[in-house]
Amino acid sequence: MPEGRPRPATVRTVADLRARVAGWRAGGARVGLVPTMGALHDGHRALVEAARKENDRVITTVFVNPTQFGPTEDFDAYPADLDADLDLLADAGADLLFAPQVTEVYPHGFATEVRVASPMVSVLCGARRPGHFDGVTQVVAKLLNMAQADRAYFGEKDWQQLAVVRQMVRDLNLPVDIRSVPTVRAADGLALSSRNAYLDPAERAVAPQLNATLRAVAKAIRSGTAPAAATASGAQSLRDAGFAHVDYLDCRDEITLEPVDGVPAPRGARLFVAAHLGRARLIDNWPVAD
Repeated sequence: MPEGRPRPATVRTVADLRARVAGWRAGGARVGLVPTMGALHDGHRALVEAARKENDRVITTVFVNPTQFGPTEDFDAYPADLDADLDLLADAGADLLFAPQVTEVYPHGFATEVRVASPMVSVLCGARRPGHFDGVTQVVAKLLNMAQADRAYFGEKDWQQLAVVRQMVRDLNLPVDIRSVPTVRAADGLALSSRNAYLDPAERAVAPQLNATLRAVAKAIRSGTAPAAATASGAQSLRDAGFAHVDYLDCRDEITLEPVDGVPAPRGARLFVAAHLGRARLIDNWPVAD
């Protein structure tokens, strides 16, 4: 445990969480929320530190949400190390950890859905993981309501999730400001992710090609190559590098997630990729513009 910084207190129930927040608010505190699924790394640290700068108190949640995993996905094997998570949170400056059981979030008889009925949930990861973003919006809506924070912090690595959450918050007039934090990367460009733990040494050596390819595709588009041709070439480069399967490598509008083609690419064009390397499904995104 980092010297001089105690671990944040841990609460397991919504009642205890709200009691803490009510006490802070009685003293005029502003509250930031960082939702996570645990297995915390420096990307999560950046979220907590961003929240610490803008708020008086910071809550981090650790909850592996079953409703956003498909039947063949890694829910049961998702990495977990709450002890290490608490050390990282202490170092980053979190005040409180909310780590509920599944039955606290989805009690017996739970029957409500919160979903964004927009094409943005059925493209990219949504096309490969049906129902995934319904699970995301359901649990994020619940966590925002449970914590009643002023601001909530999400990483830009999962840009589609960020876009969907922002749409939900706008549509429901939820009284929370959604803040984005830039993707944290290893020195070789690989976006930090809890699922990077699935990579063996040989796969880890290949993994940086994901971001390198996005950068190369962005440069090609800026140089006049049509986005469709540039992304097709980039996908082949990933397969040649050793990625077993490329779910997608697309150029889309960063707000609506609608496809972008034509030269020059419009402002706000962004590249999105998901590809499989060993057991890991890696995602990343990159702006087309410099």
